[in-house]
Amino acid sequence: MLAAAISACNSPKEELKQEEPEIIGKKPVEVKDGRLSAEALHLFGQVTGVTISPDEQTILYGVSYADIAQNKRNRELFTVNMDGSNKKQITESPKSEGDVQWIKGGRKIAFIYDAQIWEMNPDGSDRKQISNYEKGIEGFKISPDGRKALFISQVKSFEKSSEKYPDLDKSSGRIIDNLMYKHWDEWVETIPHPFLADFDEGALANIIDILEGEPFESPMKPFGGIEQFDWSPDSKIIAYTSRKKTGKDYARSTNSDIYCYNIETKETKNITEGMMGYDLHPQFSSDGHYLAWRSMERDGYESDKDRLFILNLQTGEKRYLTEYFDYNVDDFCWDTASTNIFIVANVQGTSQLYRVNALNPATGDENFIVPITKGQHDYASVAFAKGFLVGLRHSMSSPNEVFTVSLIDGKETDISQENKEILDRITMGKVEPRLIKTTDDKEMLTWIVYPPDFDPTQQYPALLYCQGGPQSTVSQFWSTRWNLQLMAAHGYIIVAPNRRGVPGFGQEWNEQISGDYGGQNMKDYFSAIDEMAKEPFIDETRLGCTGASYGGFSVYWIAGNHNSRFKAFWAHAGIFNVEAQYLETEEMWFADWDLGGAFWDKSNAIAQNSFANSPHRFVEKWDTPIAVSHGELDYRILASQGMMAFNAAQLRDIPSRMLIFPNENHWISQPQNGILFQREFFRWFDQWLK
Repeated sequence: MLAAAISACNSPKEELKQEEPEIIGKKPVEVKDGRLSAEALHLFGQVTGVTISPDEQTILYGVSYADIAQNKRNRELFTVNMDGSNKKQITESPKSEGDVQWIKGGRKIAFIYDAQIWEMNPDGSDRKQISNYEKGIEGFKISPDGRKALFISQVKSFEKSSEKYPDLDKSSGRIIDNLMYKHWDEWVETIPHPFLADFDEGALANIIDILEGEPFESPMKPFGGIEQFDWSPDSKIIAYTSRKKTGKDYARSTNSDIYCYNIETKETKNITEGMMGYDLHPQFSSDGHYLAWRSMERDGYESDKDRLFILNLQTGEKRYLTEYFDYNVDDFCWDTASTNIFIVANVQGTSQLYRVNALNPATGDENFIVPITKGQHDYASVAFAKGFLVGLRHSMSSPNEVFTVSLIDGKETDISQENKEILDRITMGKVEPRLIKTTDDKEMLTWIVYPPDFDPTQQYPALLYCQGGPQSTVSQFWSTRWNLQLMAAHGYIIVAPNRRGVPGFGQEWNEQISGDYGGQNMKDYFSAIDEMAKEPFIDETRLGCTGASYGGFSVYWIAGNHNSRFKAFWAHAGIFNVEAQYLETEEMWFADWDLGGAFWDKSNAIAQNSFANSPHRFVEKWDTPIAVSHGELDYRILASQGMMAFNAAQLRDIPSRMLIFPNENHWISQPQNGILFQREFFRWFDQWLK
């Protein structure tokens, strides 16, 4: 493999070939009656990937644009000064640029284009390809000294039948001997490995596979990328994330670890050995004395508390920095002095920025973790620049924009303003937080979204929104699929409860749902809709219910237990038959933890309760129109689950409809499919609720 890798490198190309069709860029958006529409939703610029220049004066970020007619998206790069001035688009290409990094002291920008590493000047000029790796490159990080490149590429992990039997060269069968043969939306035939190369004058040489001969993936599928790696400031150590398991062990475990690879000695050390849950996203401090990472405690529990740990690389001491903070760490960064870590955490329904004192022992002192931001919005990322934090911020009423946050006075400034022109022409509905009493006398934060022209003297139909996950907060999220403002723009009041089993409200609230599908969290849903139905502006005879994934499970379950509350349902990618789901899904750790175990274990009371609450067991009580949607590339919850639900409704003569996407996975990512989904969604609910 090494020889092939070396022979595959470096024949730099000097020019970008403009051989693709029309370049996808920002399109004019038609806004009708000042209302948000499905079409407008897909033409907002999607802002991602903040990177700060070495002199901390310039921010580099990407914006993805959709072309509905071409049914494609494309990502371009922009720069803007820290004060928001001098915003420039520096690329205009037929394919997306990704994984951007400032190199050579900020004199150059390196990026991924067409599965290779390129570089250019900060203004986008002098664009050159600097790798020609035959297997393609998915992500990279240049070492701080600029002499080495770490990059991700795929290696073969599966022997095809035509390779085992050369005379059957047209055979397509997969011969499978173990679990995890598919994951999320792909049949696993390759796995990602980290590669190390000399980076000399813009070329790659002497390429080696850090995991040569190991059947393990790094980064971890399905969503891991270059953020699961980091260089030490002296360019001598690479920290990487891997779950070094295969087959059934891999399918049943979340026990990943952080490994440190010494590029001089080629030695690898597991620094989280004995820490049994997910260990992810290593980051060295600026002075190189510490390594921080996110860590979960328990093996098999993917929604365990996401903790912040640091390791003193000189003494070997590990410290749990967020022990007295009852919330997850969703993202983090060091400051340049290596004294503070800034984190993103969801607390009570919004995601904010906090400062953690990294050098003092963790205590319950309220000054140990200090809030930096507040307000009805979510931060999705955080980066540090002198005097500022920089992050992506969104809300239910606005997609991602790049914001700076002053560390002196806390002022938050939108410096990308990518979507301001469109947003200024759209009237969004009021988003209101309400505390609703549950059946066990708890207070539950529920977001209420009103139509843009809400009139309290009128009566409106309402939709109960059921969150997926299941352990995923109903925060100030923005989505092209489940956009609550879009629903409100069609004349519905949206009721979105943070029911039992979501993070952001303490670990006890988050963990209650495991082993209790169909239990208290369903009572929470009923508490929310029953309380809101008392309002004079909601017509209790026109209530609908919708959700995806676990939200789809919720819709199916509620359909058999709602006692005539609702007049129409829509379930996307939901679990209908829990027994079938246990054996159909790929990540067995999730099914084992959340359901309590296998359905054939009759002595396991938790598991038996889970399977007794399978929605398919209540089909005889279905009496309400129901629509089903699903993607056939969904290997987390197979499309057969949706087909079973639709077939059951049809056989019982219940008004029903099914929308199937042969080329979508657990989500709906293609622009035209997204618009089709929204048109059918509202056609269905308008038919039954208006």
